[in-house]
Amino acid sequence: MLSSTECSNKKTASSDKYKGKLEIAGICSNITIRVLEGNIDTSLVVANWTDETTNKSYNNVFKLGNPCTFPKTIKEGDEFYFAIDTATEEPCTVCMAYYPTPAKRLSIKIVE
Repeated sequence: MLSSTECSNKKTASSDKYKGKLEIAGICSNITIRVLEGNIDTSLVVANWTDETTNKSYNNVFKLGNPCTFPKTIKEGDEFYFAIDTATEEPCTVCMAYYPTPAKRLSIKIVE
């Protein structure tokens, strides 16, 4: 059984809206997104992360957990609104080439 805190966190995670920015659109859907606005649970994102390829640092970032459903119209540098998607993940096949990403992963859905 979930505690009241866990229940409220699940509800918050699935219903809150956040503003994000596609920071890195790496090879093979290795996508890094930064949270720009919204009161996101800090345990869900990496507070400070450095891309080992470019040595550029980012804050409040995560790896996209559902790249196959992410709109192809959103490009690197674009800002958008999203909600955390707690639905069952659909199978998604991407190539295995490596590009560095933050250690934390979130599945999201784009919202207006």
